[in-house]
Amino acid sequence: MNWLAHLPTQRTPWLLFTGIVFLLEVTALFFQYQMGLAPCIMCIYQRTAVLGLLGAGVIGAAKPQSKIARPVAYLVWGVSSVWGYLIAREHIDMQTTTDPFAFSCEFEPNFPAFMPLHEWVPSFFQATGDCGNIDWQFVGLSMPAWMEIIFALFTVTLFVIVTTRLLIKKSI
Repeated sequence: MNWLAHLPTQRTPWLLFTGIVFLLEVTALFFQYQMGLAPCIMCIYQRTAVLGLLGAGVIGAAKPQSKIARPVAYLVWGVSSVWGYLIAREHIDMQTTTDPFAFSCEFEPNFPAFMPLHEWVPSFFQATGDCGNIDWQFVGLSMPAWMEIIFALFTVTLFVIVTTRLLIKKSI
């Protein structure tokens, strides 16, 4: 347990985390540009949550010993993974509902006015797909279902790491 509690104070685990999250973004772009799967609004929001995880990894890797940077990285990680999970869950509901009026898929992302990402980088943030379509499945799970699992794993990992750090600190 001591080993696990000290992992976040080292740069290598943060770099590994950042690399994994970066590969998720590369995979999303592969699905979009190589496989021709158009991302919907919910996909774009999940992509943004993954970018938040990437930001958390960069913050943590930059100063893993810092008593300011590490908690900020934890906070960004937690907000991004929980938000991503909730968005993926809602996306699954959109795909599986039998009521056509239960959900509506927006045409444009609802980013803050001071940060219109879909206008700044449309190739990355512009939504052109339909939220209700299931265009891809693997082992019977759609892409949002896989993202729900991924975000849940990131959330559980964060919980375990923070809990072990707090338990180790408390026992000292």
